[in-house]
Amino acid sequence: MKIKILIDNKTKNEWNAEWGLAVWVEYEGHRILLDAGTSGIFTENADSMGVDLAQVEFGVLSHAHYDHSDGLESFFERNKDAVFYLRNTCAENCYSKKDGTELTYIGIKPGYLEAFADRFRYVEGDYEVVPGVTLLPHKTKNLEAIGEHAGMYVKIRGQFRPDSYDHEQSLVFDTDKGLVIFNSCSHGGADNIIREVHETWPEKQIYALIGGLHLFCSTDEEVRALAGRIRETGIRHVYTGHCTGDAAMEILREELGDVVQEFYTGFEMTV
Repeated sequence: MKIKILIDNKTKNEWNAEWGLAVWVEYEGHRILLDAGTSGIFTENADSMGVDLAQVEFGVLSHAHYDHSDGLESFFERNKDAVFYLRNTCAENCYSKKDGTELTYIGIKPGYLEAFADRFRYVEGDYEVVPGVTLLPHKTKNLEAIGEHAGMYVKIRGQFRPDSYDHEQSLVFDTDKGLVIFNSCSHGGADNIIREVHETWPEKQIYALIGGLHLFCSTDEEVRALAGRIRETGIRHVYTGHCTGDAAMEILREELGDVVQEFYTGFEMTV
């Protein structure tokens, strides 16, 4: 399996960066796009990285936030056939509230779900897209408490409710080294996500988690506590960036050592 980060908040080379995430994955002859960033910048990066987006077989939307979905229009212009898989609970209804401020819309660009309806496939439960590639919903209960603590809400029938992250999904690959999990922001908690995957495939080893950990607003104590819970899972590698944050990254390195590695725009790896 080959992985390229097409867009991330950071870059260490000639490629552009933005607050968002898009990832190219090649697996057993399949070419997959995870998320589409905040704009079409990732398509320009893909061109210079030698990635032909027209060859993408299918895409996966990790969750219903703008920084992972607003670049979809640019992708659909490049690729006329690939569909994007998303949770059947996805809607244009996600909001954020920080430090007592007004609720701010952070969801999929209004009108996208209707305008590109023929390019979306809604899934529920555990869904195997192709052999060895599975979309996994959250199975941990009471994630609304995490949503409320993070100041994230969804608007349902005119009412704002703490986000349960039922629109978030993990993209899981079965490899010779073990299961590789992608969860772009890990809003539901990285430790919860690792446990959900383990409980789904108890006979398999988990090799790596790849994605943001949404810690850029967390306290040092919260980051250290999460690092301890991640350590307890026994996972071998955590590759992270996007919404993790610089301060949290340093603490994670202190606590987890070489288990943690930062990714950035242009980062490549092979499993």
